[in-house]
Amino acid sequence: MPIPKSTYILGISAFYHDSAACLVKDGKIIAAAQEERFTRKKHDLAFPSHAIHYCLSEAGITSRELDYVGFYEKPFVKFERLLFTYFAYAPVGILSFLKAMPIWIKQKIFLKELIRTELDYEGEIIFTEHHESHAASAFYPSPFEEAAILTMDGVGEWASSSFGSGKGNAIELLSEIRFPHSLGLLYSAFTYYVGFRVNSGEYKLMGLAPYGEPKYRDLIKKELIDIKDDGSFKLDMKYFNYCAGLTMTNDRFHKLFGGPPRKPESEISQKDMDIARSIQDVTEEIMLKMADHVYAVTKKEDLCLAGGVALNCVGNGKILRESKFKRIWIQPAAGDAGGALGVALFIWYRYLDQEREGNNVEDHQGGSYLGPEYDDEYIEKFLKENGIPCEKCDPDGLPAKVAGLISRQKVVGLLQGRLEFGPRALGSRSIIADARSQEMQSLINLKIKFRESFRPFAPSVLEEEAGEYFDLNQTSPYMLLVSPVRSDKLTGTGDHPSKGILERLKTRRSVIPAVTHVDNSARIQTVSRKTSPVYHKIIQEFHKQTGCPVIINTSFNIRGEPIVCTPEDAYRCFMCTDMDFLVLGNYICDKNNQPQKGKWSKSHISTILD
Repeated sequence: MPIPKSTYILGISAFYHDSAACLVKDGKIIAAAQEERFTRKKHDLAFPSHAIHYCLSEAGITSRELDYVGFYEKPFVKFERLLFTYFAYAPVGILSFLKAMPIWIKQKIFLKELIRTELDYEGEIIFTEHHESHAASAFYPSPFEEAAILTMDGVGEWASSSFGSGKGNAIELLSEIRFPHSLGLLYSAFTYYVGFRVNSGEYKLMGLAPYGEPKYRDLIKKELIDIKDDGSFKLDMKYFNYCAGLTMTNDRFHKLFGGPPRKPESEISQKDMDIARSIQDVTEEIMLKMADHVYAVTKKEDLCLAGGVALNCVGNGKILRESKFKRIWIQPAAGDAGGALGVALFIWYRYLDQEREGNNVEDHQGGSYLGPEYDDEYIEKFLKENGIPCEKCDPDGLPAKVAGLISRQKVVGLLQGRLEFGPRALGSRSIIADARSQEMQSLINLKIKFRESFRPFAPSVLEEEAGEYFDLNQTSPYMLLVSPVRSDKLTGTGDHPSKGILERLKTRRSVIPAVTHVDNSARIQTVSRKTSPVYHKIIQEFHKQTGCPVIINTSFNIRGEPIVCTPEDAYRCFMCTDMDFLVLGNYICDKNNQPQKGKWSKSHISTILD
């Protein structure tokens, strides 16, 4: 098929959660962003009009210049699954059916017409299967010329997990597990039962797990799930309500675990911690068995992962350490947002049959810095128009100045370069602080993020120094691998599971206590000089000043809000928290110098947020 000089492909994911858009030009990822970053609605599922507008503007084109538009799943096949499921459980699922049908009838069934109307686009529209999009997002941006592929999530059309392999521009999926049997939905059921929100609270469940003991692991394996040696499994559906109801679990489930679900925002009990640990252990067992089976079938040395379950970085770390795969690469936007990227690349490589070459060294995701960027001219205009006092720094001196602030125990909000694509802040929209501080985890959680005190923070470490602090045998640029802190960095002060959660948080476990979890592990981001030059320089300067190449990195947002996108978002977040300094490009704002009254004051913003 002849290809014009430049081919523009727009990928779209929408209508479940984390809607997103991605633009690919001649196989290169030009831009990608989630809709939530623009609308400020966390996990926004609406048609990604704002994200599409950004992608087109980044390339300097209009929608009429697009050659192809792709959607990340096949709505008619998904609709078929919903109807089959509702009929199978009727009349039990009538309330869920009545809730779901209006949006299907108004939008999802007639999706092709909706896309044409929204985009003013008359060209070709292509639909891939959900797990094809995940597989494409995992393999095509990876550094590998050939690799095994494993995708795991809640559910797409019918598939909930699939595996296969990729080589060159070809992807072949060999087998799948089908709805209602789903590792993602099993994990979400326990997320719901422990009182967190489904599709957003799963990482809280993972963070809570190390505080518990696996007391319910055997019960889960005996009653809820039958796990085979190859990692395939079947759920006993009599305990679950997600097929037809408006909740994830039912009374049988609640009786099995000794009571109803925890009420959101209520006190977390030791039982909740033990349940979190138990389902985390079961999930890791399944992930590892799946990986071992995929290795045995494909005989590939490298593995690519995608799907929402691939955000379980503890399980990913276990695959890296204990499976036979030499290397793994995880799509940083592993959930549904990454489907927009996957379908765009699928069209380029498979539908248009374009050549692809992996170099086995660098991926093609560019650090996942694929969103909007705001230069100093834009930032200066914003600051002047709003009368915001700031100091402009020389770009060469900025990293040392920021490092100095962190070393003096200041908490700094950082907006630099292009916004990250995916759920993790990677130094472009981050809150950063000193990982050596014993008090910093609780301070940031309670006074800045306004979230649960048990929630762990990730370390950003210089790529070249990572091996000195962590037992990690490959890079982890996207914060999707958990590995142990090296034993020579541990302090061994006698932490014990019998202690309460707050007491355990105060226990000093290592020389970097603010990023060392209670099991002496850490969710690591290795920072590359090539892909993150400014952020790398800040940590490098911190290393020079303190002798430590590790800092805290957490996403620049408060609980319940998406990661900030614009300087306006960043300043608003800065002013409604106890953050000490804000860095916008080459401008530094000191909280002590900010106006106490007016539309940007803490009291005014807090009133709006409430």
